[in-house]
Amino acid sequence: REKAGVISFTLNGIHPHDIGTILDTEGIAIRTGHHCAQPVMQRFNVPATARASFAFYNTKEEVDALVDGINKVREIFA
Repeated sequence: REKAGVISFTLNGIHPHDIGTILDTEGIAIRTGHHCAQPVMQRFNVPATARASFAFYNTKEEVDALVDGINKVREIFA
C-alpha cells in the first residue's frame, strides 16, 4: 500500500530531456516528459520531469547504475 515503483524527479537547472539523453548513453532507460500530467505541470511551471520505473526484477546493481548515471549528469552540468 505504501510502496511505489515509479519515481519522477528533476535536477535543478538541468532539463529532463538532457538527463534522459545522458543516461541513455550510459545504457540506462528512463522516460522524460509530461507523463500524462501536463495540466498540473503547467500549473506548477514544471516543463517536464524524468521518471525511473522499478519492478521486482530490477537488481541492486541496476539501481546503483541509475544513481551513478545521475551523478554523471550532475558532473556534466556542474
